[in-house]
Amino acid sequence: MILRKRWRLTPAEKTEIWGRWKCGQSQHEIGRVFGRPHPTIRKLLLPCGGIAPAARRRSRLALTLAEREDISRGIASDSSIREIARLLKRSASTVSREVGRHGGRPAYRAHDADRRAWVSALRPKRCFLAGNRRLRDVVASKLILDWSPEQISGWLKNRYPNNESVHVSHETTYRSLFIQARGVLKKGLMDHLRSKRRMRRSRHASEHGHFRGQIVDAISIRERPAEAEDRAIPGHWEGDLLAGGKNSYIVTLVERLPHADQGAQQRHGGGGGGVEQTRS
Repeated sequence: MILRKRWRLTPAEKTEIWGRWKCGQSQHEIGRVFGRPHPTIRKLLLPCGGIAPAARRRSRLALTLAEREDISRGIASDSSIREIARLLKRSASTVSREVGRHGGRPAYRAHDADRRAWVSALRPKRCFLAGNRRLRDVVASKLILDWSPEQISGWLKNRYPNNESVHVSHETTYRSLFIQARGVLKKGLMDHLRSKRRMRRSRHASEHGHFRGQIVDAISIRERPAEAEDRAIPGHWEGDLLAGGKNSYIVTLVERLPHADQGAQQRHGGGGGGVEQTRS
């Protein structure tokens, strides 16, 4: 029997993983940084659809751990609920509900009460499509026709320009698809997305480590040397690119020749300017 080691990620590691994923690093790259196999990274990212969950924070109206410790000390000193509430500058009903919710006066413990309050405060927010069945059905019907979420969003705005209640952004559609815990759109609809992904990728992510369409180590045309303008030095090449449909293109390369060679070409019926090579 082979015993496999279970990898557990700390909260700090999870935060750093989400940051690296947002910056465009792949699962394998992140796994190498933490010394973990990439399925461990995928297990963290997949339930959220590759979309980092929002950081949780306490409400400014909620009781703090320090206030709960004051309540615990007040109970230990046999103070009344009203006396404790007056010291905390809280209403007596707030303190009474807090004590009754966490075991009453005999069993109240500040740290346990604070931990249970943090867990019970988790309220998953209902997504926009979950509250509008008609809109949800329209989005699903367009996805079945292989429409992209961007096309669906634009179509709804053009079809119902004065009804903002049926306008849905493409980001909402992606989140409803990738975050399956919402249970709004069926998982099979992801097969109609053009990217065929199961997780949202960062806009900085790329298979080769650079942006799509970007030339690696490219030099701007504004930085070309002065001799490129006067065209006086032979041996340089000029190029023209003509792009067509269906990924077709024509490239024309012309080499600059010395004046003597140009004259020789003209005497022998040359093209009068240089050697051309055309490739398509």
